[in-house]
Amino acid sequence: MTIRWMLVVLLVVACGFCWASAGGLPNHLSGASSQYLKRAERQPVDWYPWSAAAFAEARRRDVPVLLDVGAVWCPWCSLMDRESYTNVETAAYINVNFIAVKVDFDQDPRLSAKLQRAQALLNLPAGLPLTAFVTPEGKLYSGGAYFPPEARGGKPAFRKALADARQKFRQQRSEIGRDGLDLNLSEEFHAQQGRSFHRTHGSAETLGR
Repeated sequence: MTIRWMLVVLLVVACGFCWASAGGLPNHLSGASSQYLKRAERQPVDWYPWSAAAFAEARRRDVPVLLDVGAVWCPWCSLMDRESYTNVETAAYINVNFIAVKVDFDQDPRLSAKLQRAQALLNLPAGLPLTAFVTPEGKLYSGGAYFPPEARGGKPAFRKALADARQKFRQQRSEIGRDGLDLNLSEEFHAQQGRSFHRTHGSAETLGR
């Protein structure tokens, strides 16, 4: 554990009581219409919605993106929220080393299905919750489904999955560039703008493949 990380953990844990007593501080999900995203808007993870802004911030900081895809009706999604994403130490590690993005499976089924297909193509688990690690340029390179807080049932601990994804991003960039799966971000953000326009104007047109 680096000195920087130790200092971050100590600071966040020391402030944890203040955060909890204040009811949590809002992250970038504040104002979201999705119930799944609303449920996470006061988690200590600094969540973003799926957006070009989130990936731009990842490029600025030169860190990977942690993608969480889930739904309000998914019990494993709720479990992972409770076990990991409300844990202040885990949240501190995520906030320092990743840009965290939350996606509602029901609100954006096209994107969710594309991410599931991408993980399947890389022989990664592709259920719900879907946990994916993506470069700022949009290359999916690692991931899984539900991760427990401690290793069990053949699944690694979530913190180990986070540490492995961070290390791979730092040390194997050329391999990720060669072997990672390109999500074609420009196409996805263009489609997102179109879906938002049609929702706003009440159109029944379906976009995407």
